[in-house]
Amino acid sequence: MPVPKVLRKKMASNPFHFVGCWELREMLGRSARDEEQLMEAIEEVSLDSIYYHTQSFFLRHKYIAGPYPNDFATWAAIQVRDRVLGEKLGVLDPYDFENLESLRSEIVSIIEEHLSQLTFVPRVTYGEPFYFMQSRIIEVPTGLQARTLTEFREILATVDISAIYYHIFEARLRLGKRQDDFSRWLEEQLHLPDLAAKIAKLDFYMTSLETIRHRLIKLCDEVLEGKNSK
Repeated sequence: MPVPKVLRKKMASNPFHFVGCWELREMLGRSARDEEQLMEAIEEVSLDSIYYHTQSFFLRHKYIAGPYPNDFATWAAIQVRDRVLGEKLGVLDPYDFENLESLRSEIVSIIEEHLSQLTFVPRVTYGEPFYFMQSRIIEVPTGLQARTLTEFREILATVDISAIYYHIFEARLRLGKRQDDFSRWLEEQLHLPDLAAKIAKLDFYMTSLETIRHRLIKLCDEVLEGKNSK
């Protein structure tokens, strides 16, 4: 792969350290058999539970991007067979919210409004109850680091998929703003603002982690092949 000379000279003062992660899960001993019980529980459970059933959904579904990308939407559509609520919850992007509390409020509002339009409360008949869990993300250093775009691209192609999750999804929650670790490092250390902006603008919602990996690699390749060297 031909690398433009200008990129060969670009070496970060501070390397990018790839960090993977694993999810520490815990059952809460609470369940819901209908949508009203679901709403009431969502109002009361810990924020770690809201995190588990929404944002970390992507970590548990690494290869398949389903139509209902959070546990609440999946349960409503599949177990209760209320596809209308499933779709309403499914279009909710958890990364559009500043914090988990605001995300919780929006989920409750959606369910409450949906129930107000019905004459009965949809419930599980033949499906499974909704079991509430909570989780926390534990960092796992990979020992891999990159100083150049070429090294960065090569590691992206082989690093454990949990690192993609950690540096994109978890980073936004950790940093408290819509910026991932990858685009921040590329802009600040390799001075590649165009590439950083393209990565930051990617729509990571309703897709898989492997698809995200391929999109990141493609954007890096475009720069390395001279299509965009800024």
